[in-house]
Amino acid sequence: MTIGIGLPVDDPAVLHDWAARADAGPLATLGLLDRLVWHNPEPLVALAVLAGATTRIRLQTEVLLAPLRATALLGSQVATLDRLCGGRFTLGLGIGGRDDDFAAADVDPRGRGARLDAQLRDLRSQWAGTTGVGPAPLRPRGPEILLGAFRPAASARVARHGDGLLCAAAPSWAEALLATVAREWVAAGREGMPRNVAQVNVARAAVGRRRRACLDAGVLRVHRRRGPDGGGPADLARRRRRRSARLRGPGRRRAGLLPLGAGPRPARPARRPGALLRHSVGARH
Repeated sequence: MTIGIGLPVDDPAVLHDWAARADAGPLATLGLLDRLVWHNPEPLVALAVLAGATTRIRLQTEVLLAPLRATALLGSQVATLDRLCGGRFTLGLGIGGRDDDFAAADVDPRGRGARLDAQLRDLRSQWAGTTGVGPAPLRPRGPEILLGAFRPAASARVARHGDGLLCAAAPSWAEALLATVAREWVAAGREGMPRNVAQVNVARAAVGRRRRACLDAGVLRVHRRRGPDGGGPADLARRRRRRSARLRGPGRRRAGLLPLGAGPRPARPARRPGALLRHSVGARH
């Protein structure tokens, strides 16, 4: 398993610096989450820009909500990005779970799993050149595809259509999930083993009156944690306030959060994002 980093989306202006530092460090991939009804940058557009700021590290969506998008256009965008970054692009896909995203895209969320299955077949066919839709990707089968999976149907989808699992959680937490994907892989008659990526995500959490960047291997995955109503910006803010209240003082480090110091202060400059990469070295599995 390799370790990647999910870039912070609060301020698109810092993405160039984060990407350049990640490229110079030991991490394998850098990624961007996908939401439609939120303030994050569109990941395919943003990663196309960041391709020019990096030379080594792989670029990754974590995860792109494929059912929100027209398949032919998605395939063309992905193939274009794959060529522009020299084959360093990994397409992380998922079905999405936010009703407001689907409502904004005017897409029925029902049957989105079956829709993703069909999209994966159609994307492979398009990249093989059978549909006449271009451009062609760098590799004949298209870029590497990793799939987010937490349910049995999704684990089986990894084995049927994907090249591996994209897990935005600590590898130690995901051991059972990884074992399930491996069993499905063998049952589907796939050769070798899936390529799995654990991605640690950067989020901004309020700690007292200051805002710090926090590295959390899957615990503070704010874009996936949601309440009974499906969540949203207000719900996200409430969860951040509750969590920050629990993490004041020495308990922050015991909880696994490493303060990294993002966001400038008038009297004292913020610590550079390079601190994140030093902390990340110990997260390898």
